[in-house]
Amino acid sequence: MEQMNAPQVRIVPWDEDDLDLLRLLNAPEMTVHFGGPETEEKLLARHKTYCEIAGQGTGRMFKILLLPNNEVVGSVGYWDMVWQGEDVFETGWSVLPAFQGRGIATAATAKAIASAASEKKHRFIHAYPKVINPASNTICRKLGFLFMGECDFEYPIGTPIRCNDWRLELGEE
Repeated sequence: MEQMNAPQVRIVPWDEDDLDLLRLLNAPEMTVHFGGPETEEKLLARHKTYCEIAGQGTGRMFKILLLPNNEVVGSVGYWDMVWQGEDVFETGWSVLPAFQGRGIATAATAKAIASAASEKKHRFIHAYPKVINPASNTICRKLGFLFMGECDFEYPIGTPIRCNDWRLELGEE
């Protein structure tokens, strides 16, 4: 789903060298829709998960590179989850403030969706942006996700949030 003026991005598997990016993505302005910044301990655990997820076969995490200079501008990924009794992928993305509003998250998420679809593991991929997050809800619309309705989540655990459930069919398992 390429657009004429869409930014050119690459997504590259997350690795040990990406902890500094994760710290940047953990800033207060970046975590306003996620319950605020995580502690260093939780951040290190998340980094370990991101580094190991592909090897465990439970999803993939990527850093987003803006071309042509391969500038690191954010992250995108997908992971296994059970939603309403069904095995699905969940997807999420985050783009650093200086690069927001340019279509980078949309372009990178489209590439992550293609990666998820190529696995032929789950029929659907879902995204759960907060109801009050217009940018992420717009990305879901642009990428052809179907709005399934509002739902409640705890994120982080113990913090209730109201989200929109967006679903995209990847194909048959």
